[in-house]
Amino acid sequence: MTGSPAHVPVLLDEVVRALAIAPGESHVDGTFGAGGYSKAILGAGAARVFAFDRDPEAIAAGDELAATEERLSLVPERFSQMRPALADRGVELVDGVVLDIGVSSMQLDQAERGFSFQADGPLDMRMSGEGESAADFVNRADEGEIAAVLHSYGEEPKARRIARAIVAARPLARTGELAAVVRKAAGHHAGMKKDPATRTFQALRIRINDELGELEGGLAAAERVLAPGGRLAVVTFHSLEDRIVKRFLRSRSGDAPAGSRHRPAANEAGPAPTFEAVAKPVRAGEAELAANPRARSATLRSARRTAAPPQISRAEGMTR
Repeated sequence: MTGSPAHVPVLLDEVVRALAIAPGESHVDGTFGAGGYSKAILGAGAARVFAFDRDPEAIAAGDELAATEERLSLVPERFSQMRPALADRGVELVDGVVLDIGVSSMQLDQAERGFSFQADGPLDMRMSGEGESAADFVNRADEGEIAAVLHSYGEEPKARRIARAIVAARPLARTGELAAVVRKAAGHHAGMKKDPATRTFQALRIRINDELGELEGGLAAAERVLAPGGRLAVVTFHSLEDRIVKRFLRSRSGDAPAGSRHRPAANEAGPAPTFEAVAKPVRAGEAELAANPRARSATLRSARRTAAPPQISRAEGMTR
């Protein structure tokens, strides 16, 4: 970690409290990044931390820390794969899981990764460096598919207009080129509070990295690897992510919405709750916001695992 505000993990103290770390425990840091959460968890007394990251650059940057800290195991894998990855290491259950969702500040800071519209670089956006890049997508997808991505993952009200402009401007290879196209199509002018390119870049990044699908898979995986009494802490940065976490915890804690005359509640009892003690969402205080602007949109949700068997996730149900 560099110590700059851009590299400070958000809600760090709150996450450590939610994990309620006890000496001798094993925890999963699903998003290693610059190692902030992992170091705090180890510092709080955890016996082992299994730190996951799909980004090979993050894993490589953590090698020095792992070489000097035998309690830290780096896992170059998506956090949705934590169950088989832990099993490969002889671990079935852990006492805590933390997930910090979305792009890391280190990825944003590197123009060559193509995540940011604030500095020109290759239009890439791949966290793992594998698969279809953002340039590949915008240059091969039709207008309707691009518009659907911008609307669904960026909540962009001018999705169709921007998609049409992207198609007309192809081929696009640089972040600066794409940002210019989006700003022109969206009617950018001086004094706007938010750069019009923000939603488009968010939407493409989520699509390229399947971030929402990965989040759903990660929550289901955490449910399976957490021991009874184990703690889950998830930090999200926008409403699309937070809704998934909120819906998951509500479903798994048995806190389903009440029925109505249009849709009566089911009479039969559902599966036993797999999570309890679901905490109220936590957001950064004024001191952290002043020191770390990235915390402005962060929300922490946490809960404790019960002894009930894990429920079948939607993805698992489709394969049975």
